[in-house]
Amino acid sequence: MGGHRVLGHLWGGWWRGHGVSAACQVGGFCTEARHQLHPRGSSNRSRSLGNQPFPGLLQPENLSREELIAVLRASVVDQKGKPGELTLLSVLPELSQSLGLGEQEFQVVQASGKETSGLVLLSSCPQTASRLQKFFAHSRRAQRPTATYWAVTDGIPATSEGKVQAALKLDHVDGVDLVVPVKSPSRKDILEGVKRTLSHFRVVATGSGCALVQLQPLTVFPSQLQVHMVLQLCPVLGDHRYSARVGTVLGQRFLLPAESTKPQRQVLDEALLKRLCLTPSQAAQLPLHLHLHRLHLPGPRPRDAPTELLAPLPPYFSRTLQCLGLHQQ
Repeated sequence: MGGHRVLGHLWGGWWRGHGVSAACQVGGFCTEARHQLHPRGSSNRSRSLGNQPFPGLLQPENLSREELIAVLRASVVDQKGKPGELTLLSVLPELSQSLGLGEQEFQVVQASGKETSGLVLLSSCPQTASRLQKFFAHSRRAQRPTATYWAVTDGIPATSEGKVQAALKLDHVDGVDLVVPVKSPSRKDILEGVKRTLSHFRVVATGSGCALVQLQPLTVFPSQLQVHMVLQLCPVLGDHRYSARVGTVLGQRFLLPAESTKPQRQVLDEALLKRLCLTPSQAAQLPLHLHLHRLHLPGPRPRDAPTELLAPLPPYFSRTLQCLGLHQQ
């Protein structure tokens, strides 16, 4: 059975971090650590990351198609896109060729959202891809999480751990696809695309009115984790799509109607901006602090324990943790 490769994924389509933690090949599975990349035209590539507001980011618009193919050895862009846009799917054949796979082509096995950093799973073997998809589907049915995310939230959940259950649907509003919660969905709603979703969460650390939260989705739906944290009144830092649904009056947070609340840049209070050493204009470009940190894959044999893949945090995520005094346990 052929193997798969694991490549890094980052905000806005890119993660210019240290790649995925290397692991020995096990039963046809392998990961590959990748080198760090720099944007085209950089005048000081050895500059310290500590003075940059979002260290480790690489903007896709700074790349040509040829450079994109090279960068994809270390990172992955959004799977989908408009016609003519550079996306993961549009360049997979060239990526496969550049890695010497011959007639084999990569296919996406597991990937998080466009703005989420962390692991992306690609396979050049249809049998391997099928086996992995069956493993993920069986794990979901058995309520066993296979993916673990780290998130920094603006706000601290009311309980240190728990689960979030919500029925969600995808709406097209003013030219934008938005995920909207549905209260008490009917059977007709379910048939029309409403899905019951579930995530587990655990607060790992708190500080400066923020939290480092471990998230484990047990269902798959677009923007599920972002919407679930909004329902906890704790939007993910850098969530410029759903955070506006959380309002505040006299220090008390409440949910605004999702159907009538349009996306807008996340607004952070002055004290938090000061801790993050950001201006309001910089905060408007804050990347989403949601990172696919760990994936469990099936072992080489049916009775073997799952294989664990880890992705280190992007530099901007680590900088935020340091600024807020949040420490992983």
